[in-house]
Amino acid sequence: MRLAFSTLGLPGRPLTDALRLATAHGWAGLELRCALGEPVHLELTAAERAAAAREFTAAGITPLTVAGYLGVAAPGGDAEPVAELREQLRLAADLGARYLRVFPRGGTGPAAETDRRAAARLAAAADTAHSLGVRILLETHDSHRGGRDVARVLDLVGHPSVGALWDVMHTHLAGEAPAQSHAALAPHLGYAQVKDIAGPDDLAPLPLGAGVLPLADCVALLAPDCWVSWEYEAPWFPHVPPLDDLLGPGAALLARLAG
Repeated sequence: MRLAFSTLGLPGRPLTDALRLATAHGWAGLELRCALGEPVHLELTAAERAAAAREFTAAGITPLTVAGYLGVAAPGGDAEPVAELREQLRLAADLGARYLRVFPRGGTGPAAETDRRAAARLAAAADTAHSLGVRILLETHDSHRGGRDVARVLDLVGHPSVGALWDVMHTHLAGEAPAQSHAALAPHLGYAQVKDIAGPDDLAPLPLGAGVLPLADCVALLAPDCWVSWEYEAPWFPHVPPLDDLLGPGAALLARLAG
């Protein structure tokens, strides 16, 4: 199992901090939150992108994913989300990232309609993804919280450059057992994203293993070479302990769970 963590847990911190922490605590990769005010965003110049890619190479850390916030099932026309998908794919390729994370954000409309909308947009960007060597991953989240929900969309797309990101918190909150989620997502799975919480009414991030999520059961289902990334949602819970001091114990826990 290969370990990454998300820069979401280090809001506003420079890339050098994230790379230093990854190296110091045994994490091999980073998920890169893509947003203004963060080291990675769509307005980076070509020179800035190349400099960031060189930092990864020098540190020996993998830029696993550009974690964007685009909702591929959101209501509205297709032209704008498809154009943004292609922009984000180019950013991922420039940084050397192998994946681009997207959300569903389908709202409360009929499932068949939101599935169709998401699938059409993902299919429209799939050839671009293939040509750039980046795989788009649809995360289990919001309107498509369960593994079976995301799998419905990906079955419609049917392209190897479009896959799934398994956020184990959301499938748990959707009422799926880990084996059910994994069975649905396995044909499409890019990697898994872990975290921990006190319960469905308290989503503040906890140190891994300190909450209710079935992390051991989820990790046991993954292939030995699968990436597992810790997403510590610090920006929305400013009272939680800083991620810095949790990375060492978190890596040790995941290593133990992987056997």
